[in-house]
Amino acid sequence: MGRRQRSAAGLSQAEAVINERYPQLLRLAYLVLPPELDRHARLLRAHRGVQRSLRAAGRRARRGGDVLAAVRAEVVRYSAGRGPRGPLLPWVWGLRMWPSAEELDEAARALAGLSPYARAAHVLCRFDGLEEDAAAEVLARAGAGDPAGEVRAALAAGGAAGAGEGRHEWTGAVDGPGPRGETVSHPADVHTRPTDLLLRRTRVRAAWAVAAVLLLAGGLTRATVTGPDPGLPVGYAGAPAARAALDPARLVRVPARAWSDTGRVDFTAWPARGRRTGDRALLARALGTWAAPPAGTAVTVAPAASAEPPGHPPQLLFAGDPQPGTAVVVFLDADRVVRYTERGGRRSLDIARTDDADVTTAAAVTLTRDGNTARRLLAPWIATAGTRDLTAPAQPVRPLPIGPDGTVTTAFPGGDGPKGAGCGPQPVLEVASSPRIVEKHAFLLADRGGLLTVHLTYTPPAEGADAPPARQPREATGPAALARWAQEACTLEAVDGRAVRAVNLWDFALTELPEGAGRAVWSCTRATHWTGQGDVRIRLRPPAGASLPVTEARSTAACGRFGQHLLATTVWRARSGQAYQLAAGSREVTEISATGSLRTRTPGRSLAVPAPPAPAPPATLTATLRSGAVITALDSRDGGRD
Repeated sequence: MGRRQRSAAGLSQAEAVINERYPQLLRLAYLVLPPELDRHARLLRAHRGVQRSLRAAGRRARRGGDVLAAVRAEVVRYSAGRGPRGPLLPWVWGLRMWPSAEELDEAARALAGLSPYARAAHVLCRFDGLEEDAAAEVLARAGAGDPAGEVRAALAAGGAAGAGEGRHEWTGAVDGPGPRGETVSHPADVHTRPTDLLLRRTRVRAAWAVAAVLLLAGGLTRATVTGPDPGLPVGYAGAPAARAALDPARLVRVPARAWSDTGRVDFTAWPARGRRTGDRALLARALGTWAAPPAGTAVTVAPAASAEPPGHPPQLLFAGDPQPGTAVVVFLDADRVVRYTERGGRRSLDIARTDDADVTTAAAVTLTRDGNTARRLLAPWIATAGTRDLTAPAQPVRPLPIGPDGTVTTAFPGGDGPKGAGCGPQPVLEVASSPRIVEKHAFLLADRGGLLTVHLTYTPPAEGADAPPARQPREATGPAALARWAQEACTLEAVDGRAVRAVNLWDFALTELPEGAGRAVWSCTRATHWTGQGDVRIRLRPPAGASLPVTEARSTAACGRFGQHLLATTVWRARSGQAYQLAAGSREVTEISATGSLRTRTPGRSLAVPAPPAPAPPATLTATLRSGAVITALDSRDGGRD
């Protein structure tokens, strides 16, 4: 066979593999791509990466070997950052796209803390069913420096971040049952929505009118070359798309009542509010500063957010003077909110992520914060607002007047605002949605110093073998939730409001302490980031006294949707002086075992035995679930005292 024939044969083999495995390859590319990309850009790049793998994989295929492994390696090479960058082709005008398969975005958020190659290893092992050696070989072909290490990192995170228990490969069906019997969408299916139909229609008409005028002018005289618009930042004068993105006249403006007649209640449903939405000069300064911040501009970018200028006209949310001498403009650009501020001749820019924001996490934006006072813009669906002290659950909510432009002013005790030193009062907003959105829906929002507020929720314990599990966190506005949050309110001091979207307090176990010390509550407080990562704190609260820290973990899926099975352990000392090894598990735990310096096994969800005497090394505790799976404890080496 000649060289040309071998080349054609290799391309044909690679093409057949790509056509047959396109959904799996698309999923691989989507989950390996950088998490800071918004869903629209990530989806386009994923398709591009799979399709670009054809020629390189064909060259490898004609040398012999596993064609599918070669294609996977090329997809990983591109998605991990080694492939070429540039414009996203095909360009999609007037539409935003994202995967129909919700589990893709859920998995992407859960894997955001891993390296690109570790994310690839997770997909290859957990989704595509490859053994560790085969996955490492694909990573080696893709250019990973330590393929085996990347696989180990993926498997270490896989118990919590995986999309199910064990391996499961895509069957090829468009829709079908997932690993737990749920309906799973095809990875290649997409949702689309228009950016703004009325605005786009106006632009089309304007474009045709301009084209006609230019055509007429071209017939009368030769066109002359003009200099760049002095109002545009350097580098934007020759880029039509960039010029359009920075044109105040092209900003997306949503009708005032759009939120009450839509199935998507988030920042995209916010109308443009404030008294200066028609101030073209202010809007132009805000857009220009965003595109190219001048010297002296204070720029604050939330963790994992992108500071890139807009690639298309953003949506205008607010333009006004929330307080004398301060002008503020707020934009929405895909999965980012951007706030521009002018005060005392100085400019500042704040950028935050808004991935998958909803009726609660898109409920408020901070416009200004001065000392112990903050001015906020509430979502148009917020009907009432008030403040309460989270450490005083018995005190009633203090109502707040909502201004005509949707703004409220909140004052915090002390001069340092909500992030002052120590743990004193913890003021939070309690707001209620309009009945047009949902009946009797109130929820709590905490100010942790970020551009957006943090949604607080509570998950009560499931007592008894037949008790129905709490399938999702509940609003923390009921008496039981408020009482528990009052006890754990100081944990909010460690929450970074720039990165965190929600904090859930989950009481996962109730256990009896030794020597008749009473019943203790085991809780997991999970701070979920906008990226999908989560930081957790396990605490043990005895019947008297403050909660005791057990352990904590960062960038984990524990205590979230992909980490619902939990075992925690600590050493606790009774009043008698006796030290006990305590352990407690979540609902599905049926047995707890200890090995190492302590050897014991007990049925049920809790363990309490005398701890091994010092200086014995710490024991290793594991739990068996109803399914037969085994999990290892998140443990603490220096537990609390009674």
